[in-house]
Amino acid sequence: MRLARLFTDDRNAAEDLVQEAFIRLHRSAHRIHDPEKAAPYLRSILLNLARDHNRRGLMSLRHSEALTPASSPEAPEDRVVLNEEQAAVIDALEDLPRRQRECLVLRFYFDLSEQEIGATLDISPNSVKTHCRRGMQSLRNNLEVE
Repeated sequence: MRLARLFTDDRNAAEDLVQEAFIRLHRSAHRIHDPEKAAPYLRSILLNLARDHNRRGLMSLRHSEALTPASSPEAPEDRVVLNEEQAAVIDALEDLPRRQRECLVLRFYFDLSEQEIGATLDISPNSVKTHCRRGMQSLRNNLEVE
């Protein structure tokens, strides 16, 4: 859920994306022979769904109307108050190219190894290192300017 929330601004859409990712994982479970590859595969499905959601501006994958009332209680992640430094880092992350942002989020927010990130994004560990290095340099440059 946290990963989906990082790539979508809508809690309901994030919940729908996570649910759809698990459905797709279940449908493809017969193709996964190594249980250790299920988690990277699920993250990969979720990232692809989030990209599609953001690209198309979908509000929901299966329903055209939100089923939850507008006065629903806030989730804890909706109530997080960010200090100025954290907000600046998030803004700078949003300005990065997609692949760099994904690598940095998976590396530092989810504490995944280069191999796990590579498996999730279907890229080599060396590409992960390159994207992380370039992303960190861009963050440094952007944050120093501010």
